[in-house]
Amino acid sequence: MISKAIIKKVSIAPRKARLVVDLIRGKEIKVAKAILMFTPKSASSIVLKLLNSAEANLAQNINLKSNDFYISEVYVNEGIRLKRLFPRAKGSGDMIKKRTSHIVLKLSMAKEIKEEIKAKKKEVNIHGTKI
Repeated sequence: MISKAIIKKVSIAPRKARLVVDLIRGKEIKVAKAILMFTPKSASSIVLKLLNSAEANLAQNINLKSNDFYISEVYVNEGIRLKRLFPRAKGSGDMIKKRTSHIVLKLSMAKEIKEEIKAKKKEVNIHGTKI
């Protein structure tokens, strides 16, 4: 994991958010953005903002371009439930649970690039000269 973005207390049910999150898990950033832009679900705009935030974290904190990264982890946890009353017959009422979500998105470097970096590290010996 290189970059991480979290959004908490989003007013969308976790079950609905998981449908969108499952579409982009393991995809590259550009592919995931394209999928989210054309997905007709309300959670897709929220997840797209989260993906843009994680990408901005890459550029701001680590000074890396987003070309070589993919979504390594993305999951939705259940947040708090807001309890509301729905009026029923004879003065009674039923409880409505308005569910919220916590969404976590983590970006990692592509495996091929990790292998290239490891190979470069092996080429350099203890004294800093190439073998």
